Amino acid sequence: MSHVFLYALLGVGLFVLGLYALIVHAHLLRKILAINVMGTGVFLVLVALAGRNQDTLPDPVPHAMVITGIVVAVSATALALILMLKVNGATGKNELPDRDRD
Repeated sequence: MSHVFLYALLGVGLFVLGLYALIVHAHLLRKILAINVMGTGVFLVLVALAGRNQDTLPDPVPHAMVITGIVVAVSATALALILMLKVNGATGKNELPDRDRD
């Protein structure tokens, strides 16, 4: 088993773990953390599957995409945390309110 396959498999495992946590937990902070874990899994897969050979240099485009994605993920996490605080201030809970269906 090569290290590239191991990194890709670990990235898929992180994505599945984050997806499971996103579905199971109702607390908004845990959902935000689950989305971050999913993003980390995607970044790991992108870096692992970047074109690498013994004779050539690695492809820099996936690495640049991952660096850009990290910056976007930090900004999106900050926005999600602010929105979670707004929900907490409006409802008093860190969960989204359920609407009663009549």
